Amino acid sequence: MDIAREPGQLNPSQRLHLLTTCQYADKLLSEIEATLAASQSKSAFPKFKPDISPAQAKVVRDYISRMRDQLLRILDSQGVPIPAPRIGSVHSVRVALGFVDIAFDECRPKRMAGYGELADAAAIQIAGLVDEMQGIVSRLSSYLAQDQSAGLENRLRRLEEAGSDIALLQTLERAIDQHGLVEFRPALGTIVDRLETATFEIAVFGRVSSGKSSLLNHIAGQDLLPVGVNPVTAVPTRLAYGPKARATAWFADRQPEQFVIERLAEFVTEQHNPSNLQHVTRIVVELPAPRLREGVVYVDTPGLGSLATSGAAETRAYLPQCDLGVVLIDAGSTLTEDDLATIETLYAAGIPASVLLSKADLLAPADRDRALQYVAGHIRSDLGLELPVHAISTKVDQNAEYSGLLENWLDTQILPLYDRHAELARQSLNRKIGALRLGVDAAIKARLKHSGSTAHNGDGIDIGKVWELETDLRTASGKISQARQACINTTDALRECADGIIRAAAIGLIEAWDSGAGTTGESFVKDKLEQAAAEPASKIASAIEEVARDAGGVLVKAATALELENRPEPNELLDVLKNMPRFDLGSVEFEVAPSVVASFLGHRWSVARVERRIRSQAGNQIAGAVGIYARVLQAWVRKTFTELQEQFDSYAGAYRAHLATVGRTPWSARVPPDPLFAAPDQSQVIPQETDGDPRGPGDAPR
Repeated sequence: MDIAREPGQLNPSQRLHLLTTCQYADKLLSEIEATLAASQSKSAFPKFKPDISPAQAKVVRDYISRMRDQLLRILDSQGVPIPAPRIGSVHSVRVALGFVDIAFDECRPKRMAGYGELADAAAIQIAGLVDEMQGIVSRLSSYLAQDQSAGLENRLRRLEEAGSDIALLQTLERAIDQHGLVEFRPALGTIVDRLETATFEIAVFGRVSSGKSSLLNHIAGQDLLPVGVNPVTAVPTRLAYGPKARATAWFADRQPEQFVIERLAEFVTEQHNPSNLQHVTRIVVELPAPRLREGVVYVDTPGLGSLATSGAAETRAYLPQCDLGVVLIDAGSTLTEDDLATIETLYAAGIPASVLLSKADLLAPADRDRALQYVAGHIRSDLGLELPVHAISTKVDQNAEYSGLLENWLDTQILPLYDRHAELARQSLNRKIGALRLGVDAAIKARLKHSGSTAHNGDGIDIGKVWELETDLRTASGKISQARQACINTTDALRECADGIIRAAAIGLIEAWDSGAGTTGESFVKDKLEQAAAEPASKIASAIEEVARDAGGVLVKAATALELENRPEPNELLDVLKNMPRFDLGSVEFEVAPSVVASFLGHRWSVARVERRIRSQAGNQIAGAVGIYARVLQAWVRKTFTELQEQFDSYAGAYRAHLATVGRTPWSARVPPDPLFAAPDQSQVIPQETDGDPRGPGDAPR
């Protein structure tokens, strides 16, 4: 039975048909608007001829507006409600960006090879081109995905509310936004990151039971880190200031997890997390501790061992990006080769070291002085370094004889270093802000000067130099991409390398015993296994170091040619090479000694016998530990290369935009250079903007 309705009213099915017709008509009207916009677009690949006059376009838009008004009136007269939109604009844009990303991924060298043989130089440039475009897509997608409060404008406002002088940065942010200078957003974001995370990192090194945990617990003001247990040596733990106590763990195979600090032992001890089965890569503990209020962050590092004896590149990569390395030497023990090697590695990495004689309460005052002189003397004679050695103790005593030693070291040695570091950081930040100001100023002037023009001549860089610099930047980006894939392939291969590691360890043991080193302890065998596993990691660290140096050199070359102040500081890109995870075999028992090897069998048979002995006792455990290490190392590789690419792009993006300005020619006249395409047949002289104060701003953000 039909439902009664007013005369002239449509039934539900008729209303639905009318609604869908109006929606379809509106969609076609939107397509007409898009055609009008596209006909006037400055696109490199225009779809329509610009054969409609501005007057005609105005009339068409007026008619479209009139039709839409009538559509709404018709629907309203029939009681048809307008459905609310169900698809978010941000979501739709990000989906489209995803397809853009996929489209460029189809141009990677391995896919391009399907269209014919690809020269090595061309493959590198194509890889760089893809990463260049995918990087832009990724930054835009990340910008759309972030919370509005995470935008640069709001982050700057929070810094201002916290007392920072960021007036110049706010001006730069407005200029970048108003003029669409997106190429400068990464550089501005990096500066804001540094303002938000202005910390002084102190990494604490020492053998197991050297007193590291007790020292850090004293600084934290509570029993935080487990004492007297075997730590998970591959997991550094950071102590930082926070308004409330909490901890966060990062993993190789899942999202970060926040937890109460009482659960810390579940992630950092061998007892609860044997051989790092949870694949933890990093832990940060936040505490409202007075000693952390000044921006000082303490890093609890692995116990010394194979860290000091493995490949130099891996050792440098493992070291945190710290401003000071503190090396603890147990007063109840003695100075070892591991201690000396760690001090030497710190200085090789440009990191100052402070040497502490821990557990000083175990020694009488006279014995303590002799021990300090002994340690300082060995550092002087073995390393050629004049380093003061300070005695400390975490023992609480009534007359403060021992606890006063620690407080004196903190007040006289740590705080002055932090003050100096803060001043150096401010100077570095001022230079970066000044360079960014000059870059934005030059970009705006260039856009104003050349707006509306299609080609220009002058006294600047010729077009050949422009192509050369663009090619250099693209090649450097391509090398980063290739190195990333090669390092990932190395970690994939590492998963199946347990047998090779056992064999390498067996060879190392035989060579050590043949040379007269009769050590037979479990730690000696473990060290040989961990050193063997460190070889792939050392190659990865060396590859990252090489490609970072190369990329930094290309950036400096481009900035010099363009006469731009905005350039990386020496070795700035090498900062990504930090916190490399170490192979950790965990607790394992071995019974391997020179006596099991019959010398008359010869080297080959001796190695095979030791190899079988190791495999029979701990083959499965070694294979499991190697598999875990490969996954953790791969997560580190991906994160490190992402950081390297972001740092490179923060400079390269601005250089590319500047090159696009000084090298602007008509689209029809653009002929890309060798080796991908034919070289340009003539050189043009292109003017370069050099206006602007070469100095940075006088006031430092605080």
